Amino acid sequence: MRLVQYNQGQHSSLWQAIMSIKYTERLGEASIAPSAGRVGDSYGNALAETINGLFKARVTYRRAPSRNFEALENATLEWVDWFNKRRLSVSIGNFPPAEAKANFHAL
Repeated sequence: MRLVQYNQGQHSSLWQAIMSIKYTERLGEASIAPSAGRVGDSYGNALAETINGLFKARVTYRRAPSRNFEALENATLEWVDWFNKRRLSVSIGNFPPAEAKANFHAL
């Protein structure tokens, strides 16, 4: 599958449909249920848009890994690992989120 470079101002229904199908397939392979929040939940949408914006700014636009699906998938996995396990978050005491969660549950 060859992917086309995705530019900031360009929206593609086909691209979104393909990624949605791939995402759903990956969730199923990992035995993960997709989120089932209420339709129009502004807090959930705001969080999702913030994470999507961070991802686009840090990975998609800066590194432009979309030479092929595997490159984009690997860049995404690396970013998610960094975001969850190594990123220091000031709001939780300069700990990575995974470490703060483990410390919370150890109490």
